[in-house]
Amino acid sequence: MNLWTMKSIELANQRNYLDLLYKIYPMSVNLRREINKDDENKIVKYFNNRESKKLLKILLKQDVFPIKDSYVAYLKRDNSAIDRNPNTTDRLVGMLYEMGLDEIFNKATVPKETNRQIGPMFKNWISLGYLGCKVTDNENEFMNTRENMVFNSSDIAMEDLANKYFGYKRKKGLDFIAKFNGIYILGEAKFLTDFGGHQNAQFEDAIMTMRTNLEDTKYEVRKISILDGVLYIKSKNKMHVRLNNDFDNNEVILSAILLRDYLYSL
Repeated sequence: MNLWTMKSIELANQRNYLDLLYKIYPMSVNLRREINKDDENKIVKYFNNRESKKLLKILLKQDVFPIKDSYVAYLKRDNSAIDRNPNTTDRLVGMLYEMGLDEIFNKATVPKETNRQIGPMFKNWISLGYLGCKVTDNENEFMNTRENMVFNSSDIAMEDLANKYFGYKRKKGLDFIAKFNGIYILGEAKFLTDFGGHQNAQFEDAIMTMRTNLEDTKYEVRKISILDGVLYIKSKNKMHVRLNNDFDNNEVILSAILLRDYLYSL
C-alpha cells in the first residue's frame, strides 16, 4: 500500500475527517426545484379544464415528473407515443387528477439529491487556490511555465490537454491536472458516499483512470486517484479490502485533504 493511502486511512479513522472534508465538498441545503411561472399557469389551466394530453406533455417537460412510473422515461423521449397509447396516457393522467394540483407541484419540485451536487465541488475547491499555487485554464500558460501550477477547466478541455501532451488516450474527462517541480500529475476525484453498486462503479472508474497506460512523451507524468468517503472505513467492504490488497507502492490513492502535502512532496 502506498504511503499516501495509509495516511488517508489514518486521517479518516483518527481525526475530524468529515469536518475537514466539508471544506472541499460542502453540502448545501437542498433547495426545491423551480417551475417557471408560464408553465405553472398552464399546468393549473390544463388541470382545471381537464385537457389531459396537454397536462401530461407539459409535466413531462419538467425536471421531475410527479409520478414514479416505468413508462414516463419513454414518454419524455417520445411525446408522439402519447397519442398512440391511449390506455397508458389515461392511466397516468388519472393518477395526476387523483393527486390534485398541490401534490403535483409538490412532487414536481422535489429538491435535487445531495449526490447530484457533488460533481463540480472538487474543481470549485481547486479554483479557490487552496493548493497554494496559481490555477489557470490557459493551456499555453500551463505548459510554458516553470512554476508550480494547476490547470483547471472543463472535463473535455482537461482530457484534450492530457491527450495532446501526456499520451492520455482514455475517453474520460479528468478532474485534476497539475505541474509540481517539473512533474505532471493527472487525477480523477470522487467522493464515495456509501457502499453499493453505483459507488463501487465510481471507485473502479477512478482506478481505471489511474491505471490507464499513457503513450510515451517527453514529460514525466504520474497518475493518481483522489478519493474520499467510505472506502477508508476499516471494514470488510469491497473498496477497503481492495485498498489493502490490490495496489502497490507506486499507485497513489489519497484523500483530497492530503493533496497539497502530496504535491509539495514531489
